[in-house]
Amino acid sequence: MGALFSPLVKLLKIAALTCVALMAPMSGTAFAYPVKDPKLTENPLYDAGPLPTTTCEERPVKRNDRKLARAYIDAVIACLETTWEQHLTKAGLSYEKVKVRHMDRIPKKYCGLDIGKGDSQAWWCARNDTLVFQLGKDWLDDPSDLWLFETAAGMYGYHVMKLVGIFDSYKSMNYRNKSEYAEQERRKHLQNDCLGAAFMKSVWPMGNRTTKDWNYLLTLVRGDGRGEPRWYGKTGTIKAWMRAGFATGDPGSCNTWAAPSSKVA
Repeated sequence: MGALFSPLVKLLKIAALTCVALMAPMSGTAFAYPVKDPKLTENPLYDAGPLPTTTCEERPVKRNDRKLARAYIDAVIACLETTWEQHLTKAGLSYEKVKVRHMDRIPKKYCGLDIGKGDSQAWWCARNDTLVFQLGKDWLDDPSDLWLFETAAGMYGYHVMKLVGIFDSYKSMNYRNKSEYAEQERRKHLQNDCLGAAFMKSVWPMGNRTTKDWNYLLTLVRGDGRGEPRWYGKTGTIKAWMRAGFATGDPGSCNTWAAPSSKVA
């Protein structure tokens, strides 16, 4: 499928339901930069090498056809499972499949947090390690670009982080203030953006896709605005980490935890 220009802006603000609300600042050692937990900065995932080269055939999608779009996402998840199982098992790391659910409307209190009113949403719930997709008109108006593919690939990154211990280590980090907490959040989200792009590289090229499709996907990315705090990163920051993952296809390029604060702004 070639990329078609959509009149809609697809914001790359994919939420991870970690089931951890923003709490009062914690006392004790704070972990902004540099992050000192080796489970984050020196995780074995970074030394396992590039993801194995495989193929992933995109399923057909049509404008405003939710059934086909859901089947498309399920097929991408199947490709992700094949790649990551092979990669993690070879590296001696644990692996298990992720759970996936599709909902017409995600309940407001799903996984213990307040769900927004957005028409299209993708969430990961750490409580039951489940990816949940709500596909609305804004994502289905023109599903011919790589948006749904990258959404699934990026969301799967949270599952990978859980498997290799990164997520649990992230949860145990202290912070002195909201700004420091936001930086930790950005490191987590940016890592997933990078891991999703690394997977895309491992199955590239796909069908009739060209570099133009990848470049167009990057034009759809929008990060946090100028307000504080920033939970996902600036637009340029998100693109930089996606480019890093796509350039190498190697999760080792996605170590946001060892990056200086300027690289995760």
